[in-house]
Amino acid sequence: MTLHPGTETELAHMIREAGGPLAVRGGGTRSPGASGEALSTAGLRGVTLYEPGALTIVARAGTPLSEIRDTLAAHGQHLPFEPPEMGGLLGGSGTSTIGGVVATNASGPRRIQAGACRDSLIGVRFVDGTGAVVKNGGRVMKNVTGYDLAKLMAGSHGTLGVLTEVSFKVLPAPAVEAGLVIEGLDDASAQKAMAAALGSPFEVTGAAHLPGDTPRTLLRIGGLADSVAYRSGRLKDLMAPFGPVTIVTDADAVADDWRRIRDVAPFAGRTGDVWRISVRPSDGPQVAGRSGGDVFYDWGGGLIWALVPEGTDLRAAIGDIRGHATLIRASADTRDRLGTFHPEPAGVATLTAGLRAKFDPRGILNAGVMA
Repeated sequence: MTLHPGTETELAHMIREAGGPLAVRGGGTRSPGASGEALSTAGLRGVTLYEPGALTIVARAGTPLSEIRDTLAAHGQHLPFEPPEMGGLLGGSGTSTIGGVVATNASGPRRIQAGACRDSLIGVRFVDGTGAVVKNGGRVMKNVTGYDLAKLMAGSHGTLGVLTEVSFKVLPAPAVEAGLVIEGLDDASAQKAMAAALGSPFEVTGAAHLPGDTPRTLLRIGGLADSVAYRSGRLKDLMAPFGPVTIVTDADAVADDWRRIRDVAPFAGRTGDVWRISVRPSDGPQVAGRSGGDVFYDWGGGLIWALVPEGTDLRAAIGDIRGHATLIRASADTRDRLGTFHPEPAGVATLTAGLRAKFDPRGILNAGVMA
């Protein structure tokens, strides 16, 4: 049985009356799952405020991400952190929701320039584990004052409260985008090329590397047409020492390349476990070598997606390299054995436990998800 609140008031009542754990879900495309009675936020849907001139949008948590994108695109705007759609990778049939994006702090390739989801989040409403409704932040940027619970909720995976409404600052979408492609680089050379591009003054909005039979290193630039043409040419000159550079100006081709990277499409439909690894970019090639599987790089090499044989303990394989390895797709047995999230240092774990005790004293919200 799944609980389907249609309003924030109904949600608060359901949480107050819950006799056991609740497994919170939005579109079912992100959460690794939790034990307990399913509680869906899909009924909390709709854009409640959109002011293009103020660069602000407010929506209920169950609003499909596609609806947010379409609403913004009609006014030439976008969510600057480029949230991914993970349904294809995870094999689900659900639709990503804006609440799920916030709950997982989901951020795509543009994070290297625009920041993460939490950096664009300016306000939230949520129901905590006691059934109390909590509001923090505002509906416009100037109203963000006091304790920043919005940032705390971003990435909490529904363990502190169930989101009901979220507010974002948005930005104008680039008028045009161009891609630069370098073929044939090994991982170490690609990392150096991406670092050089990101260190340039040419406002690179994406830097990724896809190894394989024909390795491709991809860069992206966006903005006004004349500016993009100028910066693409200058960046091509800067990248020349790494090999021949192709500038791609076809909008559909550029969008398709970066949509595939954003949504981890190279691993969709393929057998194996999928891990998301965050490390220093310079450590990326060594991590890839130790993984024993297929990889590709985003965020200039600081984010590695790895597809490995089922049941692989990738954290053990990586060893003493500093970073975080999160298990994104695996069997329930593997998830139970290895855990979804990288173990927290003792001090952080103590703070985390304290926060959960404050916001969810009964321990009923997505119990075990971040254990």
